[in-house]
Amino acid sequence: MGMVSEFKDFISKGNVVDLAVGVIIGAAFGKIVTSLVDQVIMPPIGLLIGGIDFSALKVVLKAAGDDAKTAPEVAIQYGAFLNTLIQFLIVAFVIFMVVKAINAMRRKEAEAPAAPPAPTSTEVLLTEIRDALKARK
Repeated sequence: MGMVSEFKDFISKGNVVDLAVGVIIGAAFGKIVTSLVDQVIMPPIGLLIGGIDFSALKVVLKAAGDDAKTAPEVAIQYGAFLNTLIQFLIVAFVIFMVVKAINAMRRKEAEAPAAPPAPTSTEVLLTEIRDALKARK
């Protein structure tokens, strides 16, 4: 089997396609969460604590020189880290809720036993014949 056909078999498997779709949706979801944190959640929090822009919070270790290209500022940007931490917590919470919902659905499926299948028309007819033969005796 050639390498091309092996690669084709690998790529065409459902798990690879599902994984690719998950990664693409995850990347889009990440952008939504970033926007939610940066543009919806953090501005009111910043306003509540005195109009602070979290993304601008930093500790300057070395100020930029006169020429910012030759001597750039060195700073610990803990505000950006806080934004990223909040984004992570939101994503983790959403994933937790999705997994919790899936587990609840699986438990319901496991608890509800499958109803026995309805007898086929042949089985019904055979049952009627059996009952008629019993009635003759």
